[in-house]
Amino acid sequence: MTNKVMPWLVFLAIAVFAPWGLRADDVGLTLLEDEVIAAAVAKAAPSVVRIDAIGGLQKTQGVLVGEGVTTGLVVAADGYIISSAYSFIQQPASVLVTLADGQRLAAKIVARDHARKLVLLHVDAKTPLPVPQAAPRNELRVGQWAVALGRTFSADAPSVSTGIVSATQRIWGRAIQTDAKISPNNYGGPLIDIQGRVLGVLAPLSPQAATEIAGAEWYDSGIGFAIPLEDIFARLETLKQGTDIHAGLLGVAFKGNQFTQPIKIAVCQPKSPAAKAGFQAGDIILQIGQTPVRRIPEMKHALGRLDAGQSVAITVQRGDQKIKKSVELVDKLTPYAHPFLGLLPRRDQTGFVVRYVYDNSPSQKAGLLAGDRLLALNGQAVENANQLRQQISEFSPADEVQLKFAREGAPQQTAIVLAGLPTGIPPSLPPALEPAAAENDVEENDADAKKNAPASGVVEIKLPEEAGECFAYVPKTYRDDTPHGVVLWLRKPGAEDRKTLIKRWETHCREQQLILLAPQPALPTRWTPTENAFIRKTLDKLIKDFNIDATRVVVHGYEAGGSMAYLFGFAHRDVVRAIAAVDAAIPLRTAPPANAPLERLAIYATTLSEESSAERAAAILERLAEMKYPITKIKLKKKAGGLTEKQRAELVRWIDSLDRI
Repeated sequence: MTNKVMPWLVFLAIAVFAPWGLRADDVGLTLLEDEVIAAAVAKAAPSVVRIDAIGGLQKTQGVLVGEGVTTGLVVAADGYIISSAYSFIQQPASVLVTLADGQRLAAKIVARDHARKLVLLHVDAKTPLPVPQAAPRNELRVGQWAVALGRTFSADAPSVSTGIVSATQRIWGRAIQTDAKISPNNYGGPLIDIQGRVLGVLAPLSPQAATEIAGAEWYDSGIGFAIPLEDIFARLETLKQGTDIHAGLLGVAFKGNQFTQPIKIAVCQPKSPAAKAGFQAGDIILQIGQTPVRRIPEMKHALGRLDAGQSVAITVQRGDQKIKKSVELVDKLTPYAHPFLGLLPRRDQTGFVVRYVYDNSPSQKAGLLAGDRLLALNGQAVENANQLRQQISEFSPADEVQLKFAREGAPQQTAIVLAGLPTGIPPSLPPALEPAAAENDVEENDADAKKNAPASGVVEIKLPEEAGECFAYVPKTYRDDTPHGVVLWLRKPGAEDRKTLIKRWETHCREQQLILLAPQPALPTRWTPTENAFIRKTLDKLIKDFNIDATRVVVHGYEAGGSMAYLFGFAHRDVVRAIAAVDAAIPLRTAPPANAPLERLAIYATTLSEESSAERAAAILERLAEMKYPITKIKLKKKAGGLTEKQRAELVRWIDSLDRI
């Protein structure tokens, strides 16, 4: 970014117009454009302030925060200033604001808008501060000039970066997108039009994540976002009162392709606004407020601009009936606890045939036995384990359900009071399916059979667009008609012997129908958060090429690899069903997502060998337990070098039980 008025435009105009024989007056048009932009900057500049956030942490998830200075924008004459929350997540000990006229004042944090990643500050100014004019939202146009301002390195003049408005309804309707260069130095500053009106306030944002640093990785990439100033003004009085603003939550979950299928509710989370309004699984959402919606992204856009505490009319289709309800959105949902019948299904049977009944579980108390076939839950037919898992997610522990089952062909019915998912590991489990052939071998002279046999043994995972290395170990007993679980292994820093790793896992992979996936870090000495995307690509490749059991996908790591397992597991809830971290702490400032009905996540965690970190790790695990995650804790001997063979066998048995219901 630069505070000069883009002299390169003059050169560009000459280069473009000269070959066409255009007069110097034409070049003058470009110079006039420069003058207009300079005038727009001069009009907005008095409202742009410099902010120094002093003290606090310097890194969050490996990303520098609060380093140096950042920018803010005056939004009220009586001393209120808005900025991006990015530079305040480290909880600074003090905040200083330098106004455009050079005054330096202490500031205090008044409130935060968590939905838009903004923070409101206040300073005691001696004179009224200049408030900029907001550009009306209905006048925003894709392709119009957009100028990003910051006030950091030089307090005398703002830094300037020019571009255009790339889109007007990004981040689920909350933000404007621009290709002007955006960085932590001008986060919190204004994005203006060529009339000097403020389009929005610059902030790092991401449609996939909600943390304050989400989107910061797009630093100066041509992908930047700004919260419309009109939207900020509409919420300013709430923030002035010291009231934080949160995104409004409805409490519904969906399955299937969000871009092609109707908005059909799969689950209404118990005690959520949707459940209280009487919505049901199978309802199809047709309208949010006055906005018709056909696909999930349209629904997210319609809800995205609404805050917790706001009410909205929602219309759904239920059979031949249209139902309209007023729903008050909330800032957080009651922590969701997965209900538990106490059963494991066989994996080689149609329908739901009981493989194992947990000791002291609701099903054991009701008299169910291995071999029983489930027929219906509360009158709804049980088609298979996945369907039952989704159906039961509408209930809570302590709810009573009616279960119909068959034993030796004779139907029976019983009432069951649901429990919560257990944290213990069964002492032993019967096979999940009939024993397969010892090896997936073919006759030496059967060339066609060899050619068509599924890949097995060590399989290199090659990604043309990635330089990273990865391999998978597929047991020789693998068959395309048998779903296999995945153990995504993230090693600790340092060299690792591939043969030793495979030897450690090959028997478990063969006996429990598992595939070992081992992506390698770019640097042998450490994992970095940016490798999340590479790891995900290797997992997606495995899922594409092999028959994977979606209920048994586990990310497993040791020491720094275990910390990376937490990061990856929390970030990829759509595919990861368990995290197994050995001698590892959850990274600082990691924000675990809420427990979700359709995205189960179990956690296996060992105690830390480093006593200095053990207390903090225990506190974080306690927080996860409060969020209703099922956590299995294992005591690890000091300097044990990882799991013992006995503990690894227990871990494998824990993985084998992840499809429990």
